[in-house]
Amino acid sequence: MNRELLMLVEAISREKNVEPDVVFDAVELALAQATKKLYQGEVDIRVEIDRETGQYDSYRRWLVVPDEAGLQNPEAEELLMDALETQADVQVGDYLQEQIESVPIGRIGAMTAKQVILQKIRDAEREMLLNEFMSRGDKIFSGTVKRLDKGDLIIEAGRVEGRLKRSEMIPKENLRSGDRVRAMIMEVDINLRGAPIVLSRAAPAFMMELFRNEVPEIEQGLLEIKSCARDAGSRAKIAVYTSDSRIDPIGTCVGVRGSRVNAVTNELAGERVDIVLWSEDPAQFVIGALAPANVQSIVVDEEKHAMDVVVDEENLAIAIGRGGQNVRLASDLTGWKINIMDAAESAQKQEEETSVARTLFMEKLGVDEELAGILIDEGFASLEEVAYVPLAEMLEIEALDEDMVTELRTRAKDALLTQEIAQQTSLGAVAEDLRDLEGITPEMLSKLAEGGVLSRDDLADLAIDELTELTGQSADEAKALIMTARAHWFTQDSQDSQDQA
Repeated sequence: MNRELLMLVEAISREKNVEPDVVFDAVELALAQATKKLYQGEVDIRVEIDRETGQYDSYRRWLVVPDEAGLQNPEAEELLMDALETQADVQVGDYLQEQIESVPIGRIGAMTAKQVILQKIRDAEREMLLNEFMSRGDKIFSGTVKRLDKGDLIIEAGRVEGRLKRSEMIPKENLRSGDRVRAMIMEVDINLRGAPIVLSRAAPAFMMELFRNEVPEIEQGLLEIKSCARDAGSRAKIAVYTSDSRIDPIGTCVGVRGSRVNAVTNELAGERVDIVLWSEDPAQFVIGALAPANVQSIVVDEEKHAMDVVVDEENLAIAIGRGGQNVRLASDLTGWKINIMDAAESAQKQEEETSVARTLFMEKLGVDEELAGILIDEGFASLEEVAYVPLAEMLEIEALDEDMVTELRTRAKDALLTQEIAQQTSLGAVAEDLRDLEGITPEMLSKLAEGGVLSRDDLADLAIDELTELTGQSADEAKALIMTARAHWFTQDSQDSQDQA
C-alpha cells in the first residue's frame, strides 16, 4: 500500500507538471480530513507522510493559548498553565500533539481525496502561472473580458485572470464579453479566489503608465512625470519635467499633431488631458496647474500648506471649473490646498487678517493703531515675528528707533510667555487618553483644550463640523479622528455582549 502511494504521487506529479511535495501535501490534507470525521467537534489533525517510504503517521494537536484568553475551541486548544504540566518548555503558539491511529488509505472516501488532491494541484498550477506572469514585470494587464462577476469584470490574459472592480472602471464605459481591455495592475494577492490580480482603469497610475508607453523620452529618462490627477472618463492633469533644455516636455508628450496624447485619450474613453509643466516653485506650479485660467496673484500660507489664488471675474469660472473640477484636479496634482477668489474677495480677506493682526498688536504690545499699522505694513503678522525677527531687520523701519524696537521685542516675548503658561495650564486638564490618541498633535491638543475638549469621550461626542471649526482640519480628517476616538466604544460594546452571553 505504501509503494502504491508513492507510485500514485509520482504519476500525478508527472501528469500535472507539479512538484511531488504539492501532491504529498494534498494527500496529507485528505487523510487529515478523513481522520477528523472519526471525532466529535472541531479537532485539529495533522498527517505526516515519509517521502521516501510512503509510511504515514497521524497526530491530534492542541494549540497553546494564553491563560487570559480562555478556550475558544476546547477540542483544539490548551491553556498555557495546563500545557506546562505536560511539557515544561512549551510556549504560547506552540502545539501539543499525541499520535493517534492512522486511517487506512482504503477507507478514505474516494471523492473527498480526489477533490482535495485536484484542488491542491489547481492551486499550485495557478500560483505557478501567476508567478510566471509576474516575472515579466508588466505593469499594464492586457486581456479579454471573460465574464461579469457581481458587477466586476473578469479579464483573461492567457491562463491568468484579473479582476476589474466596478469602482475602478471608467464611468459610462460599456465593456462586454470579448472586448479587449488594458488596465493597471494595482495588487496581486494569490489568496484571492478566482482572479488574483486586482486591476484599475481609473487610477492616476494607469494614465502615467500609458504615457510612458507612448513617450520614449520617459523610458529613456529624459522626461519625467511628476504627478497625475484624474476625474476618470472626464478630465485629467499630468505634471511633466525635464532637466534637458533641448526638450519641450509638454510638446514631447503631446506628440506630432497630438498623436501621443490622443493615443492615451482614446484608450481612456475620450478623457481630456491637461499637460502641465512641473516647477520647484510651488506658486509657479499652481499657476500652471490652473491653466487655462490666468492668475493675477498668489498668497502662500506655508503653515497650512494652502494658497489663496486671485483671478479676475472673467477667469473665475474657468479657474474653478465645472463643479469645481479644475481647482480640485489642480489641488490633487500639486498637493496644495487652493482657494480661488476674485480681487474683491481677496481684498476683504486681507482686510480681515489685517484687522486681526492690528487688534493683536494693540492688545498684546500696548501700541496705538498707528504703530500697529506700521508693523503690519512692514509685513509683521504675529507676535513671534516681532519677538524673534533679527534686530537689524527691525531697525531698518524708519518709524522705529532702537529703544522702541527693544521695548516691542520685550513686550512680544512677555506676551508669548504668558500665552505659553496659560496653554500649559489648560493642557494640564487634558486627560491622558486624549493625549495618547493616535493622530493628535500638540498643536491640535492645544486647540481642543481651548475649546473645552479635554478627554477622548469629549472628542468622540463632537460632530465633524464642530471639530473642523476647532482645529481647521478638513472634513475627511475630522471624520477619521472622531472615528478613532469612538473606537473604544465599539470594543466595549462587543465585550459587554460577550460577557452577557
